[in-house]
Amino acid sequence: MTAEAAPSSVPGLKAWLTTDTPESRWQARMVQFYLGWLSLSRNPLAMVGLGILVALILLSALAPWIAPHDPLAQNLQNRLLPPGSPGHLFGTDELGRDILSRIIHGASITLYIVALVAATAPVLGLVIGTLAGYAGGWVDTVLMRLTDIFLAFPRLVLALAFVAALGPGIENAVLAIAITSWPPYARLARAETLTIRNQDFISAIRLQGASPARIIAGHVVPLCLSSVIVRVTLDMAGIILTAAGLGFLGLGAQPPIPEWGAMISAGRKFLLDQWWVATMPGLAIFIVSLGFNLLGDGLRDILDPRSGQ
Repeated sequence: MTAEAAPSSVPGLKAWLTTDTPESRWQARMVQFYLGWLSLSRNPLAMVGLGILVALILLSALAPWIAPHDPLAQNLQNRLLPPGSPGHLFGTDELGRDILSRIIHGASITLYIVALVAATAPVLGLVIGTLAGYAGGWVDTVLMRLTDIFLAFPRLVLALAFVAALGPGIENAVLAIAITSWPPYARLARAETLTIRNQDFISAIRLQGASPARIIAGHVVPLCLSSVIVRVTLDMAGIILTAAGLGFLGLGAQPPIPEWGAMISAGRKFLLDQWWVATMPGLAIFIVSLGFNLLGDGLRDILDPRSGQ
């Protein structure tokens, strides 16, 4: 067996994943991942959050097969049926569309927004923050003052301004949320970089002739990733609420797309008598946001070096 290969037997694999003397960098990473998983699995609330996230992913992937009805099909004869009606577990909306089917298909839209924002805003904030923290001087001043300008406005208000300029639509909503979400990551990455840049190992790497770009990309950014990952997970609830707020105001996903915020907006007219039209998608937003928060708390306990674990 080579140093890069893992044992095939279960007892051997467990020993390979719990060794104190890894024989390769890949094995060391797998050991760290396995120990982190063990720590996460001992946190029941974090596992509940992970279960909610997995359920969201499965709903998004299997929506065409598990949704009982077409989410866009209208049947005015079945309009505003209460929950528990035959064939409509969550009831129907004002156009007779099945609410459960629309919530299931809306999960893919929520996951799409979360994935795109998570792939853009933290990366931009990480680049700006590490560059500002490592370079210092006027570069730090300019980048941080730009960050302060974005932080001076509430996220939803700033997102509304960008969507108003770009036009309504789910792609423009994602772009607006990403543009308004990067400043906290930049602040966090800068703070981490300021504690790292004067460390002895960074000085040794600099003396070996490494360029600033190589130091930032190869050594500073990886050390900032754990804090950024925790912040991303905890921010997902706010991103979902912002996307739902844009949809509620008619600036996000456009009808008849089954986006949860737009469903709440359409159901607010019937909230007193037909409460389920707006309540069901609202509960979906609540559950998914709670799941991300629970998972983020668990990841913070594992990845935050100041947590004492």
